[in-house]
Amino acid sequence: MKGITVLILLFGTFVSAQNLQMQQDSVDVQLDEIVIIAAKKKKIETEMKMAVSVDEFLASSDNISFIKRGAYAWEPLLNNMSTERSIITIDGMHVFGACTDKMDPVTSYVESNNLAEIDIQSGQAGGLNGATVAGSIDLKRKSTSFGLSKKWNAAYQTGFEFNNNQFFNLGNASYSGEKLVAEGSISYRKAENYSDGNNDEVNHSQYDKFNTSLGLAYKTSDLSALRVDAIFDKAKDVGFPALPMDLSLSRALITSVAYKQFFENGIVKVWDTKLYFNAVEHYMDDTTRPENLVHMDMPGWSTTYGMVSKINLKKEKFASEIQLNAYDNLSIAEMRMYPQDRSERTMFAFSWPWVTTQYAGLSTSNTYDISEKSQLNFGGALGVNYNYSKYVEFNRIFHPSASQEKTRFLPSLHAGYNLDINQFNLSVGGGYGHRAPSVSEGYGYYIYNSFDRYDYIGNPDLKNEVSYEVNASAGYKTKKGGILAKANYFYIQDYIIGRILSAGSPMNYQSVGVKGYTSLDNATLFNFSLNGKYTVLKDLHWKGTLTYARGLDDNKNNLPFIRPLSYQTSLHYAYQKFGFSTSLNGDYKQINYSPEYGEDQTPSYTNWNASANYTFYIDGYKTVFQVGAENILNEYYSTYADWGNIPRMGRNIFTSLKINF
Repeated sequence: MKGITVLILLFGTFVSAQNLQMQQDSVDVQLDEIVIIAAKKKKIETEMKMAVSVDEFLASSDNISFIKRGAYAWEPLLNNMSTERSIITIDGMHVFGACTDKMDPVTSYVESNNLAEIDIQSGQAGGLNGATVAGSIDLKRKSTSFGLSKKWNAAYQTGFEFNNNQFFNLGNASYSGEKLVAEGSISYRKAENYSDGNNDEVNHSQYDKFNTSLGLAYKTSDLSALRVDAIFDKAKDVGFPALPMDLSLSRALITSVAYKQFFENGIVKVWDTKLYFNAVEHYMDDTTRPENLVHMDMPGWSTTYGMVSKINLKKEKFASEIQLNAYDNLSIAEMRMYPQDRSERTMFAFSWPWVTTQYAGLSTSNTYDISEKSQLNFGGALGVNYNYSKYVEFNRIFHPSASQEKTRFLPSLHAGYNLDINQFNLSVGGGYGHRAPSVSEGYGYYIYNSFDRYDYIGNPDLKNEVSYEVNASAGYKTKKGGILAKANYFYIQDYIIGRILSAGSPMNYQSVGVKGYTSLDNATLFNFSLNGKYTVLKDLHWKGTLTYARGLDDNKNNLPFIRPLSYQTSLHYAYQKFGFSTSLNGDYKQINYSPEYGEDQTPSYTNWNASANYTFYIDGYKTVFQVGAENILNEYYSTYADWGNIPRMGRNIFTSLKINF
């Protein structure tokens, strides 16, 4: 398997490096337009709040919810499924967190001011970047276009949030010329503990985060360009009130070099190849928790090398993207226990025992315009996943015949049909796909879950999860508004989840037992959303969303972390230089909770938020000032996905000032 991966990496590099000779006619326009489209699809902000974090922006999507263990680094759930079942990438690059407790999802290593858009694909339609069940989230960085003349752009944003005394600064700048593009961003956020709706301080909810990025692009010919990118992220002194440990330090370096070739003639339009490297380190410790009887450190490291090579094809009514994806990841996590005297060490173990994951896959996504009103979408992938555990003896304590290495084949298919009839839009589709167990599910050793208070043990020989999916949508649009209903249903064979083991004693003194990852016969999951928007007056706009989900295991018991009936509704009014927004959002009572997996019932809640902004100019530079309040009524609540029922933030007044240069 290692040889296959190396050959694919070398082949992709060789092919993409060929500089085919082309004519100059209209080349600059073509190259610039493609980059501009990637950069301007969507701003990473909401009508309610300009300076949103990446998590806050994703929360505005109807098919993403979050597990929250604190005020920082929320775990995104796509289609109400955990991150093991989704693919989260940065510009198509695979990045893997280094924390066994999921305190560092991929979304925590970028900032809103270095992203252009976030591409969310549901189910097998998201399989272009790898094997998935829930779908994919691709965080796309800003990409400035080449220009015929030299041009500088910059923006600076600062603000303060009063509940947790959060102060933030976000800055970015770019230069574009005929041959050279340079852009960079820098951000810093620092927050203290927040207060809940009872005005009580929630201890260990502070954080300190620094992020910076740099991108350089050079036009090597009229039809080609070379680009180098880097992101550095550092978080320190991050508290997690729902966990028995905090984060002392987390660092990530994410780098890539890409070569893009355009073609004037023929079916092939673009060939884009990227080589990347990223390294993540994460240090959990409980030195700020004197109440812990036994002290523990849990450092982790994740290193990934990879390649993405893709071509875009277009001929008449047919368009296609074909992608070759390969990576090599090494995940290591340690567990060290100390008595009260920290000069002594009483126990050492690998909770991720040096696990290597190699993946190589070929995928395609295609569209065919049957007519002006109907379109067929179809695609698929075939991936090969290889795992090797250096210290498999940890797993063999519970699974004596556990494999040290494992090769899995991961096929997937998807198809959909879209029809436009006057003001109506209808679509229907389906998908089939496999995913391999994650590092924790396959090789985890005594990973403590503070939600249900069990230590978890992985099993390297778990079967692939196999997903069967159907989806449909129906929409209606008028000049003043529209309504869209979407639904999907997943039937997942060999669904991986933790079950109590009869053998084994807990290692953590807070644990009540040991669970092993095992495969249920099947599980089902249904998601539904209803979205509406309407222009009440010329400058007054309404939007609303209603979502519902239900998940069941093979015994018709509820699955954990399934969002109850929820809603979002908002009004936005703009008049000359002023803008006003108000919104309500909330969940109904969680009726279908899962005591077996550690859940209890959470009550309903409603949040009322409002903001106002004013646009003016300073020496000709556009400037926007915003002030607003979240949870205006200071409601005390926690949701179904708040780890350990930690309460959410109470009333929070926020301000923001943004200047565009």
